[in-house]
Amino acid sequence: METSEMHSVILNVNGTVHTLKLMPWVSLLDVLREKINLTGTKKGCDHGQCGACTVIVDGKRILSCLTLGVMKNGSEITTIEGVADGENLHPLQKAFIEHDAFQCGYCTPGQICSAIGMLQEGKAKTREEVQDLMSGNLCRCGASKGIINAIIAVQEGGFNE
Repeated sequence: METSEMHSVILNVNGTVHTLKLMPWVSLLDVLREKINLTGTKKGCDHGQCGACTVIVDGKRILSCLTLGVMKNGSEITTIEGVADGENLHPLQKAFIEHDAFQCGYCTPGQICSAIGMLQEGKAKTREEVQDLMSGNLCRCGASKGIINAIIAVQEGGFNE
């Protein structure tokens, strides 16, 4: 690997600035997990079909397995590790616990990041719209009803930040 192939990238991840040298084909998911050691973001299908790798980049939810790390130079990235405020859980994390919105927990980080992004978008007004806008995040354990209930509870103000 020639050093000329490496690209300098600066990523602000969960409030910490990381200066990295990356090959142009390395996914943001692999950067987060293997270079920055933030393993909360999960590698599910690695094809953008399951949503387990969802993170928030510059305020928008994205699939990190389909995004090249070099594409996000200068971006602000929030992973599941950056959602809580120290020991204070994010309202969605509290709601997931309250509504039994996880079983194995594998999809939970992506579900929570996706839900935060979706709520920030402000497009979902009904349960059906929430279900539709969260349809890219799969739960293979059957906790989907609890996940939607948790999101609706936060949306309706049932959990405060």
